[in-house]
Amino acid sequence: MEVRLLKPEEHFEANLISTVAFHMKMEDPEKNREESLKSQDEDWGAFSEDGKVMARIINNHYETRLDGQRVRNGGIGAVSTLPEYRNTGAVKAIFEKLIPEAYRNGEIISALYPFNHAFYRKFGYETVRWQDHYEFVPAVLSGYRFSGDAELWKPGDPVSEYTALYNRFADSFNLAMYRDDKMMLDLIKGEYYKDRKFCYLLKENGKTVAYLIFQDVRNDPAAILTVKDIAWDGKAGFYAILGFLARFTADYGTIRLFLPSCLQLLSVIQTPRAYDIQQTATQSYMVRAMNVKRILEIIKKPDDSQFVIRVEGDALIPENNGTWKVCGNSIEQTEETPDLTVSIQAFGQMAVGAVSLAEAMYRPDVTVSGNEAVLEKVFVRKPILVEDHF
Repeated sequence: MEVRLLKPEEHFEANLISTVAFHMKMEDPEKNREESLKSQDEDWGAFSEDGKVMARIINNHYETRLDGQRVRNGGIGAVSTLPEYRNTGAVKAIFEKLIPEAYRNGEIISALYPFNHAFYRKFGYETVRWQDHYEFVPAVLSGYRFSGDAELWKPGDPVSEYTALYNRFADSFNLAMYRDDKMMLDLIKGEYYKDRKFCYLLKENGKTVAYLIFQDVRNDPAAILTVKDIAWDGKAGFYAILGFLARFTADYGTIRLFLPSCLQLLSVIQTPRAYDIQQTATQSYMVRAMNVKRILEIIKKPDDSQFVIRVEGDALIPENNGTWKVCGNSIEQTEETPDLTVSIQAFGQMAVGAVSLAEAMYRPDVTVSGNEAVLEKVFVRKPILVEDHF
């Protein structure tokens, strides 16, 4: 089996594989073929002995936030195999080439949306539970009012206000991607009267305080409003969103809203119908630590903190395995006895702030041998936001 980056003329065949695997339709194959020749994606393929593409993975390139610093973040997508090549190890073979190459290219974090958690743990990924979904009737928000201006985005309008607000909002969170206007336009673009996707800027006294992007879903007996993307400035912006959603009592039977898990709606909302709100937790995101030493340098620590950590089990990036002595921002390999021993999966989850040390200690692959008081200050839960899909 050969594994390598695809040539321009091979992207179309790979797109057909993804079309089959993800139960999609390709409405215009010739247009897809023409556009695929221009692809700049880091697109990997596994080839059979007779030269056919068996499986493909795209490694998308992003920059994300980690404890206030900007780091390279790979986004694994389009993981797909033709049915006749399932259980041949084709995807595994791609990961075994892709992951070390991404490390050499400077990636600090890799992330993906899993179809199966156990499958991706084999390659060093671990879950990040960052959001909660809420479902309720609009009348739940009857006590909230938005008296400002709501501006509907239309094709041809600028997106710079959306981009600026998103980046201000995202600066408070780990794993939130940096967006430019092109990324924002790709998210917003469409014709609301045809696609039933609505994008609103919410303004108070002429100042943008929030935006809301939602999908109108036709449903009997009443339509559903599904929030797809959201950002706000402070308490006023959050209340603006609740007040704006309260306007839709006559339009929708259900509102579906997601929020970062660090903001629990049921803890802050004031409504006599709180019991009517349904809350669901999801595990739809996984991360992988790509460069342990660099992550240990980046994550916030008390200035005088000193501890020894051992990371084990990285079969794809052996440079990550070993024992590290951490003295503030100074990181050196050592032969000293570790205070903390973790797998590469647990390290990624703990470093981004998806779990605290106290929670991580329930994992079978986390052992604390000493210095617990310092470790508790280093490995804490942190706000996380992941609104980009790949």
